[in-house]
Amino acid sequence: MRSLLILPAVIALLATVDAEAGARQALLDGFATQAKAADSGFAGFSASRGENLFRTSFAGGKPDTPACTVCHTPSPLKQGETRAGKPIEPMALSASPDRYGDPKKVAKWFRRNCKSVLGRECTAPEKGDFITFMTGQ
Repeated sequence: MRSLLILPAVIALLATVDAEAGARQALLDGFATQAKAADSGFAGFSASRGENLFRTSFAGGKPDTPACTVCHTPSPLKQGETRAGKPIEPMALSASPDRYGDPKKVAKWFRRNCKSVLGRECTAPEKGDFITFMTGQ
């Protein structure tokens, strides 16, 4: 009898996960469309390039945030911390399943963090590569 009570909760959770996966795929599809429009030779996203973007230190952004790993830690599976000491949920999809499901949040954080780390907004291929890397973590 107890399993019958749990079943609706499981179904609701699966529906939420499926909706977020659909939203994530829609984001990636949009980034791919933008990337193809900018470069007809675009051949798809790369987890390797996404990892490189995550781990590399850049000189173009703010001196106190030269890399994503400054706030997010070198492990996408671990909780990070803002410079103000606020916790940041892990970047890896396996550790934070609701990541990359809300297009407005994704746009906000890419805009903010890319300007801070790179000194500019990320390109569509960079965004797609980054999410591709994080969905595999």
